[in-house]
Amino acid sequence: MYEEKTERLIQPILDRNQFELVDVEYVKEGGTWYLRAYIDKEGGITVNDCELVAREMNELLDKEDYVEDSYVFEVSSPGLTRPLKKEKDYLRNLGKPVEIRTYRTIDHAKEFIGTLKAYDTDCVTITNENGEDRIFQKSDIALIRQAFEM
Repeated sequence: MYEEKTERLIQPILDRNQFELVDVEYVKEGGTWYLRAYIDKEGGITVNDCELVAREMNELLDKEDYVEDSYVFEVSSPGLTRPLKKEKDYLRNLGKPVEIRTYRTIDHAKEFIGTLKAYDTDCVTITNENGEDRIFQKSDIALIRQAFEM
């Protein structure tokens, strides 16, 4: 609920600066609530980019005052090991190596690495180092992210 409203508020700021919204999360860590926006841009996000967005967004958050708990607002780079969540994440990683971790064991393994070949709303297809395609149901995938070794 807080995530959607935050996305709507932050998007015009990001559009003006040609940044991409990767994700928004509202989580409790060590007794403190955090509202986090992960942003990116071609070539990567800098600390100054995060500060610029945080400054503008903090003004909006103070004005809108829609989060009931006390919280810390953070703007961050998603990092290289971020999970693929949205269609644009899958699109960006087509043809690149990805790591998949499954909830349950499949053929005696829970971790798979391959090149992202295809995806749709239900499935992800990777090609392993032997050139074999493997299809995973998204409902079986605990984590999918870009891999750096293959």
